[in-house]
Amino acid sequence: MPEEILRRVLTAPVYDVASETALELAPLLSKRLQNQVWLKREDLQPVFSFKIRGAYNRMVHLSESERKAGVITASAGNHAQGVALSANKMGIDATIVMPRTTPPIKVNAVRRLGGNVVLEGDSFDEASRFAKALEVEKKLTYIHPYDDLDVIAGQGTIALEILRQHSKPFDVIFIPVGGGGLISGIASVIKQVSPSTRIIGIEPEDAASMTEALKAGERIVLDQVGIFADGVAVAQVGEIPFRIAQTCVDEMFTVTTDEICAAVKDIFEDTRAIAEPAGALSVAGMKKFVDKYAVSGLDMACVVSGANMNFDRLRHVSERTEIGEKREALFAVTIRETPGSFKKFCELLGNRRSITEFNYRYSDSKQAVVFVGVRTEGGHAEKQAILNSLHQHTYPVQDMSDNEMAKLHLRYMVGGHAKGVNNELLYRFEFPERPGALLKFLINMSEEWNISLFHYRNHGAAYGRVLIGVQVPPEQQADFEIYLKSLGYPFVNEQENPGYQLFLRPTH
Repeated sequence: MPEEILRRVLTAPVYDVASETALELAPLLSKRLQNQVWLKREDLQPVFSFKIRGAYNRMVHLSESERKAGVITASAGNHAQGVALSANKMGIDATIVMPRTTPPIKVNAVRRLGGNVVLEGDSFDEASRFAKALEVEKKLTYIHPYDDLDVIAGQGTIALEILRQHSKPFDVIFIPVGGGGLISGIASVIKQVSPSTRIIGIEPEDAASMTEALKAGERIVLDQVGIFADGVAVAQVGEIPFRIAQTCVDEMFTVTTDEICAAVKDIFEDTRAIAEPAGALSVAGMKKFVDKYAVSGLDMACVVSGANMNFDRLRHVSERTEIGEKREALFAVTIRETPGSFKKFCELLGNRRSITEFNYRYSDSKQAVVFVGVRTEGGHAEKQAILNSLHQHTYPVQDMSDNEMAKLHLRYMVGGHAKGVNNELLYRFEFPERPGALLKFLINMSEEWNISLFHYRNHGAAYGRVLIGVQVPPEQQADFEIYLKSLGYPFVNEQENPGYQLFLRPTH
């Protein structure tokens, strides 16, 4: 299989529409990590993503009858733009099915390139099923975003550029993984030309379909897929990419949302360019690789795969960056509700530390719980020093730095415990960002189930994050869980979350 990919790569005419992108040294990252870090700038393509390569390479192989009939694909953004631009250049009609949750910036970009946009479904999988139905109904040709030899070969042209642009083979190359087209294309070429180069794939922790597939020895389907890095939000990797990865990928790493946000900042500081979350995966994984193996003096390349970032998402990215860099820690600390105790607590934190936030509300005459953010320039060691100091001074403290509910909701809504609220259950949801999504949740709810808490923030993503408290009689809680599963929205029970217990749980 890799031999066939290399053969197709060598004849791929991608430069009819794509650019040979720069391979740039990242001086700040290189100095900080004590390795030579190079960025392969696929964010500089005409559609701000590598996807143009594979889409065009597939479409130039269409037969004359297929060109006349037209093509169809399903995509949430980058592949859609690649197909639309290619179709425009070749004079082919292109239908692009996109989820209704797709941000307007991506929908409008596809329309500007001449694509006929059809909005259908709340997810890529729903859009894909609809596209496959239209393919049969209208006798169109489906352009798969990753599970196709010509698409994979188009992405593999990146490897040829990397080999030409650098004076010697890289020690390691880090590549984002969604459906697997990008990593299988690059790995197929690199492993035949420079077998000693390590190929490392990077996925989000909540969308690790390739990682789990390689562990299992077969393709698996994830029950839920996180959508922060929407460019790689794939529940199952492609069949062809999986087979290639089994022999050509050396290792997989997964990264958190916070680590991705920190990588977006790293790329910005070295290039003044803003990568999309999926585009920054390689840098996030590279940092984790360096930390795990304590390596130095290596030549390492990171593929920055795209820059189709909604401007309003930058707020969320900037909020999470400090934690991702281990430069901010979040704590829930219980202090005595007596005169001077608040001042004493602040003095213990130290006047040389920057407090990033403080949330507190009086609720009890004996003790108070404060939600505090502290800048920790010394990383994990400094956070641990703060925890040790608080423990030594007998302060009950919870480290909330890795508590997703706290970071998404609690820090914006601390306001004290509710009084007289019985049988409250707490859930964290992801709702599609479209009209009617909340109504779908409410319309079939039993009138005996009362919403007692609600918090929502729009982060500029396809899905909004919602925290909901609902009063459900004990004998109906099993029915309520069945109802939640029937909605099809990803949800997490946060009943035992320490943030809920400390700040929000009702008192009687």
